[in-house]
Amino acid sequence: MIRTAIIAALALTATAATAEEGIKRTYTGSFPIAQSVTVPPGYKTIYVSGMVPAIINPDAPTESFEAYGDTAAQTESVLKRIETALKAEGAGFGDVVNMKVYLVGDPKLGGKMDFAGMMKTYTKYFGTTEQPNKPSRVTAQVAALASPYFLVEIEVTAAIPAK
Repeated sequence: MIRTAIIAALALTATAATAEEGIKRTYTGSFPIAQSVTVPPGYKTIYVSGMVPAIINPDAPTESFEAYGDTAAQTESVLKRIETALKAEGAGFGDVVNMKVYLVGDPKLGGKMDFAGMMKTYTKYFGTTEQPNKPSRVTAQVAALASPYFLVEIEVTAAIPAK
């Protein structure tokens, strides 16, 4: 009985110590993503579904690229929607541990994804002096999204200390 109590106490101590260590992010080079991210026990995981852009130009026809903007503008819109979802869970961009970015080929670029446009906006939120944490990430070009005028969809996973 005493042995079981000691083992249980040691297990709780080990879990608490691991949670205190925090999330480990491995960076290589200066690119604004993490090579890997390790979330220790004691963290709550938040999965934010893929978000698409909102209309940013209400004066443009709803069914047009002008209504949603280019890749940089759509990325801004999507990240603001993600920020709102994270705040509702008590988290922020610094808590994002993984990100999946889906880009559609931009007709203005001959059907190629606008990686530079996405990065122009992404780097305003990740790997900055104000918010230095970088998630692990994948960026892929996809054939289409839910609307033919969407160029960007992003989903994230965040982790915060469990209460």
